[in-house]
Amino acid sequence: MFRKPVRLSVAIAAILIGVVACLPENTGTAPPAPTTVPQGPATAAATDTTTGGSAGGDRAGAGPATGGTIASPANSTLDVLVTSDDGVGSEGIEALVQGLIRAGEDGTVQIVAPAANQSGTGGQTSDGPVNYTVSDASNGTPVTEVNGFPADAVNVALDNLGMRPDLVIAGIHEGQSLGPDVDESGTVGAARAAAQRGIPALAVSLGLGDTYDYAPAVLLVQDWISQNRTNLLNPPETRQTMVSNLNVPNCFAGGKVRGLLEVDTEPQIKDPSAARQLQDCTSTSTPGDEVGAFNAGYATITRLYARP
Repeated sequence: MFRKPVRLSVAIAAILIGVVACLPENTGTAPPAPTTVPQGPATAAATDTTTGGSAGGDRAGAGPATGGTIASPANSTLDVLVTSDDGVGSEGIEALVQGLIRAGEDGTVQIVAPAANQSGTGGQTSDGPVNYTVSDASNGTPVTEVNGFPADAVNVALDNLGMRPDLVIAGIHEGQSLGPDVDESGTVGAARAAAQRGIPALAVSLGLGDTYDYAPAVLLVQDWISQNRTNLLNPPETRQTMVSNLNVPNCFAGGKVRGLLEVDTEPQIKDPSAARQLQDCTSTSTPGDEVGAFNAGYATITRLYARP
């Protein structure tokens, strides 16, 4: 069972809708109503018109290999694949994996990520075969270094390594991935690659700063999994068409994360540079838009189509 994670000042309630709910073919950005709860996979869905990825893309098939332990419901295991566009040795991916392992005693966690930093590569994939190397980290977690893009790492995990995770988490990326920059984000690109293959996916980024404290982001991920684990283990049979994009402000200059807001994504804003600035966690304002709320110290979660 999950250890109950530390809560932020804004209470987070469990919901049964969300991130991976199957919706009609992409007609623009997704329109969730503003709320303060994390999104999770739905228990039922309408007919999905999204097509899948390459062969082996559905959830049936070989079971996942064993790895580090993570939290899960009683009598069930939640198998998580972790990747990151910052590379297999990044501090963010290490903090996330350690947080998942510390959270409980059941389930598995495995790392499959680019061998080098691939930030800003979006959902690109390589032409031809992709080389990779499998090893074990010091904590016993299986690690696969992929000589390719973040989306390649997801495909290698599914096609070459035979993994069938219940959830793919991309992150924790250093620097926000929101607003007009989502399509260029390798973090989002990896999550989208998973959703295109029928697997629930969560992209996680920590805002730009002089230093990086991953603890608030790890706690929010733990909470998101805890609230949605039942649906993660029992997702819709149809393919997923949505991913969840979590951005956590960097409060290195003072203050703390003020809460979690579900907002609409903003692919077009008047000043794109606003999506790349430092955050003010001491702010007292409460903007209702994605970029404004994030810059004012709120963690934001949005739904994105798996196919941009």
